Amino acid sequence: MRGRRVVVTGIGIVSPLGNSSERVWQQLNAGVSGVSRIDRFDPQGHVCQIAAQVSDFSDAKAFNPRYARRADLFIRYAVAAAEEAIIHAGLNSSAHLDNDRAGVLIGSGIGGMPMIESCHSILVEQGPKRVSPFFIPSAIINQAAGWVAMLFDLRGPNLAVVTACTTGLHCIGDAARTIAYGDAEVMIAGGSEGAITPLSLAGFASTKALACRNDDPARASRPFDSGRNGFVLGEGAGILVLEEMDYAKARGANIYCEVSGYGMSCDAHHITAPPPDGNGARRAMDNALRDAEFAVRDIQHVNAHGTSTPLGDKAETRAIRDVFGSHADQLAVSGTKSMTGHLLGAAGGIEAVFSVQSLIKQCVPPTINLDNPDPECDLDYVAGTTGRSMDVKAVMTNSFGFGGTNGSLVFSIV
Repeated sequence: MRGRRVVVTGIGIVSPLGNSSERVWQQLNAGVSGVSRIDRFDPQGHVCQIAAQVSDFSDAKAFNPRYARRADLFIRYAVAAAEEAIIHAGLNSSAHLDNDRAGVLIGSGIGGMPMIESCHSILVEQGPKRVSPFFIPSAIINQAAGWVAMLFDLRGPNLAVVTACTTGLHCIGDAARTIAYGDAEVMIAGGSEGAITPLSLAGFASTKALACRNDDPARASRPFDSGRNGFVLGEGAGILVLEEMDYAKARGANIYCEVSGYGMSCDAHHITAPPPDGNGARRAMDNALRDAEFAVRDIQHVNAHGTSTPLGDKAETRAIRDVFGSHADQLAVSGTKSMTGHLLGAAGGIEAVFSVQSLIKQCVPPTINLDNPDPECDLDYVAGTTGRSMDVKAVMTNSFGFGGTNGSLVFSIV
């Protein structure tokens, strides 16, 4: 990455597989599915009745319960994941933190959909005077970053990127560049989503994008499998603590890896579908490698976007082959959405956490439900239910979103 070097010193996660980074890593590498029948509301009558829901969630200790009730789910998930990441990085007790130089960049693809639906019902049934004064502050997307900044007294840059399913990755990449360009020393970055609601479910189902294996939820998300027929709606948050390298060293932080490269592109093709040749994804990956000044042989692992959609998985596979050439057959590729579902704006955040953990643990996660690989999806997707121990020096993670927006990040051992 051009400019000052940026490193990862903390990770935090809320997900369908658990609400701590260690717990989620254990579940992920045991091939556990987080997909089940929806129990948050009655899905009867919906074409799709399954999702990857967060369970056993407890708000962050920093969040006063009175305030938590005023915040929508995506905000609460972001605060909890940020708190874990901040504690993990040792910033909660650091005497060296310059709060004026510490910022937040957390986005969401959809934002406060539960609050929007709830307040609309109140408006229709009880009238405008009964709509909560906390409706707007709870629904707008930048409030996740705002709450994290307020609760942890982070007075540097405060931003929210909104780029559909690429949101979390773009937030991390842009936050890294904020540090690299000298605008901050520390950034809390990632994505959060809490949009498993009747309206969201109906809307995504109407696009024919969802897997509807209502009788077999755990096997519904199946990236790269010939029987795949759509993604599973998920929720949660994934957050990284990023720091300028010398700043992290000076305060004695544990440095887990470096943010080495960041690439972006646009398909300029279709509002929801990727181009069949994956040229937008290819350009994002090329740009990330160029930014990192890495050769293709320097990457050992790719955490794929791998949504389990018929077009998306083929396009990404082709893009990986175009970028990596003969080295593509040496890559260990993981489709972790097979277990977490698709967390929309949070997907790039949690998959960045998984990529960092792959470097820390020297292990890459499996891709479950890959029983009959699509002949056009012919990479080494680490099929099965067990993570693969291997030598990992550099990881690429991909996120692609509606509107044709694409992003890729490269993390590497320092």
